[in-house]
Amino acid sequence: MSNKIEYRPLTIPKVQWNKKNLTDTYGELVAQPLEPGFGVTFGNALRRVLLGSIEGAAVTSVIIKGVNNEFASLPNVVEDVMQILLNIKGLIVKSSTGQAGEMSLHFKGAGVVRASDIKMSDHLAIINLNHEIANISVGGELDIQFFVESGRGYQPAQWPLGKGIQEDDRIYLDAMFSPVSKIFFDVEKTMVGKDIDFDKLTIKIFTNGAETPSDAMNYAVSVLRSQLEHFLVTAEISFNEFSKVAVEEQVASKEESTGLGLDSRLVEILLKPIDELELSARAHNCLISAGKKRILDLVNLSRDEALNLKNFGSKSLNEVEESLHSLGLSFGADIKEADIKKILKSKSEED
Repeated sequence: MSNKIEYRPLTIPKVQWNKKNLTDTYGELVAQPLEPGFGVTFGNALRRVLLGSIEGAAVTSVIIKGVNNEFASLPNVVEDVMQILLNIKGLIVKSSTGQAGEMSLHFKGAGVVRASDIKMSDHLAIINLNHEIANISVGGELDIQFFVESGRGYQPAQWPLGKGIQEDDRIYLDAMFSPVSKIFFDVEKTMVGKDIDFDKLTIKIFTNGAETPSDAMNYAVSVLRSQLEHFLVTAEISFNEFSKVAVEEQVASKEESTGLGLDSRLVEILLKPIDELELSARAHNCLISAGKKRILDLVNLSRDEALNLKNFGSKSLNEVEESLHSLGLSFGADIKEADIKKILKSKSEED
């Protein structure tokens, strides 16, 4: 005899980006409905990770020809070395591989030295190419070698202990690796059925352009998930399965069952086109090309079958899976269309 506990399902939120104002440097993510109290819990956790744990790249040291300390000055260069270093710290660098690298700058003659004058390794890119580094007058010259590293959060200048002036004349810089500059989140109450105690979480993410808000959020969620899973001391509890009711049915006790363990509203959703899921163009087109035009066609696929669809990768799989979960659905349902039509016909006759 089985003593397995049947836990009540948790509310599955629908998570969406506000596409009207989504850019490479700003994004507004809305998650609702959340279990009471989860808005602040998730908001705080995500904010802390987004601000301090997203990996990025930054210049950590430089060698400026003719200079061996940050308090020097260069002939025919308007800015002193201290100001040049401050300008260098303003460079926004992206590493496509996450590896360290080097960049170089050689500028001779009068003019404004900008980030676009810097030559870099293939895997490095500067986002703010118009960023000003120095102003040089006639007869001036600026020769700089930049050393780029990857890291998380803030790192103070890594000066070797016991040495004031380095043998290679290298000057070390403070570095801010995080591509996320600001995070705001707000929690409001939202209604589910007749219950008004659920949470709506809105997160506003500002980045420096090295990472998009959506990529930063994906990284943050991955960090939290990879850390939290190690707190499981026994088998993970599966709160939500396809046979469980959707969000509305979790709080409305008078809904009628269909015999499939689904409310009639969910049954109707199954026959709707995949446009209802608001998928990205890539995922949507891959599914249409494979003949998966309705939500029912999706839920009847296993995860392995979905991955085997042409041009349908793991990123598209995760996107579709999240959209299905927001409706209380998942892959591998094995529901026959004839059964759905029979339920809908029965409901129509009752009405």
